[in-house]
Amino acid sequence: MAPTLHDVAQLAGVSIKTVSNVINDYSHVRPATREKVQRAIAELGYTPNLTARNLRSGRTGAIALAVPDLGVSYFAELAAAVIAEAERRGVVVLVEQTGGDRDRELELLRSSRRVLTDGLIFSPLGMTQADADRLAVGYPLVILGERIFDGPADHVTMRNVEAARAATEFLIASGRRRIAVVGARPDDTTGSAGLRLRGYREALDAAGIARDDALVVPASMWQRAGGAHALHALVDHGVDVDAVFGLNDTLALGALRALHERGRRVPEDVAVMGFDDLDEARYSFPSLTTVDPGQAWIARTAVDRLLWRAAGDPQVSGPVRLVADHRIVVRESAPE
Repeated sequence: MAPTLHDVAQLAGVSIKTVSNVINDYSHVRPATREKVQRAIAELGYTPNLTARNLRSGRTGAIALAVPDLGVSYFAELAAAVIAEAERRGVVVLVEQTGGDRDRELELLRSSRRVLTDGLIFSPLGMTQADADRLAVGYPLVILGERIFDGPADHVTMRNVEAARAATEFLIASGRRRIAVVGARPDDTTGSAGLRLRGYREALDAAGIARDDALVVPASMWQRAGGAHALHALVDHGVDVDAVFGLNDTLALGALRALHERGRRVPEDVAVMGFDDLDEARYSFPSLTTVDPGQAWIARTAVDRLLWRAAGDPQVSGPVRLVADHRIVVRESAPE
């Protein structure tokens, strides 16, 4: 027979209520008592009846996360961070991919599957500011990313303009003046590409460096191939560069490979800067200097905010926008 709550209480020498308080991680339990209960749980191999607890509370113990594409390193690492944060709180995560397609994103918001979870952390890509009213849903919702601002849901995001400006200022401070930016999208003014390009241009203007459109290289796909292709195009057109700023790490890593292929030394001839601080950035050769936009904070804050909403925390009022801090991570590809 499986051990019960009563068995744990008897072994620990405490009341059933105290065991329940420990299981639910209530803060007012004394550390010594908590330790006794946890030892008893481990010794007996007790597993809480989550189904019964969820039925009583009206919660499922699961949340949903929707991202455009888990094949993109940033979203894969974001999903892993959200899952780790949720696990720390005893919650499971159901992950869905939208492909960045607007119709699929809208269908996801309306889907009956939402009743299987306590809320949704959602990173839209196809939806735009014009779709903001579609976020007025009847369940807890936290928005990530830069596609929609000032909607009717909590929004957790990063300082794209300020972080890109800081990255460009770092390259300028190291003596670079011909800084190519890879990953621009001419029709994007409010998404990640547009905001980061704005930060790049603000840094040039502040330093009195003339803008050169030849140094702004588009890439429709923010993948390694896009970065490599952009760098080969710059060299083929005879554009002189002494630094490359990839608007994400995968673009920068592709550019890094292309520079090696074209016989350019990094960082002696060309410095390379990325954005995202992906795990693979520290293992490239040379390792990639990049911007940490606060991904760990974003994951933690999104999970916290969603669970507060799901619990009906009275201290959580109307929708808010929460913005992560950033920092430059200096490695070999662009030393100080």
